[in-house]
This record gives sequence, structure tokens and C-alpha cells, in this order.
Amino acid sequence: MSRPRRLGYLLKHANLRLTELTGPALEPYGLDGREFAVLAVIGGPGPLSQLDVGRRLGVDRSSMVGLVDGLERKRLVGRRPHPDDRRKNVVELTERGRETLEGATRAVDAAEAEFLAGLEEGEARLFRALLGKLVG
Repeated sequence: MSRPRRLGYLLKHANLRLTELTGPALEPYGLDGREFAVLAVIGGPGPLSQLDVGRRLGVDRSSMVGLVDGLERKRLVGRRPHPDDRRKNVVELTERGRETLEGATRAVDAAEAEFLAGLEEGEARLFRALLGKLVG
């Protein structure tokens, strides 16, 4: 019997396989995939509020508070008042957070390369581009 070719099945199982690779890659950094995603967004350009980070990741406000609280307990991020709006807090990487993000990014890059190893280089680029187009 052949494997199902439904898109939902394929995407789900591709994600499971990628998670099997990235989960262990992130373990030495004390992170899970969601925490890594938050650090990656915070580590990008410009000051971001907790709400901005949540919007970019599609994470609701209460879940975002919990994620940032956890990263703050790990001393990877800190909060400070937003320079233009005192009602908001800017979330920033600490020095430890920057170092952790750098190492974790290398580990995730290696895991993604392993995941894509069955594709030729051009196919892997096309795969990423097409997925990017689909998710906007």
C-alpha cells in the first residue's frame, strides 16, 4: 500500500521529522522550538514589544507572557519600558540570550540541513521558497 499523499499528512509528518531533529539540537541550549522562535524574533532588528513578538509568531497574549517569563527566568531576555509608549515593554536579548541564540541558530541550521539532505541544493532552496510563499 502506498503512503498517503494528502497535503495535511505530508506537512504533518514533515514537521514531525523536523522536530525530531531540532528538538535534540536545541537541548544543549535549554530551549524548545517555541522559545527558540521567540529569541529569533527578539534578536531581529528594532525594539519589539511583547505584543509585537506575539503577533509576528501568531502567539496569543497570555501564551506570549508565559514564554517571555520563562526566557526571563533563564536570563535570556529582559524587559524595559518602550521609549515611545510607557504602556508597553520592549523585550530584549541579554548578553547570555545573544550567545544562546547564536549557538542555537547554528544547531538548528545543522538540523535543517540534515532534514533537507535528501534534496539537491536547488530543490531545497525551491522547497523553502514555496513554503515561504504559501505561509506569506
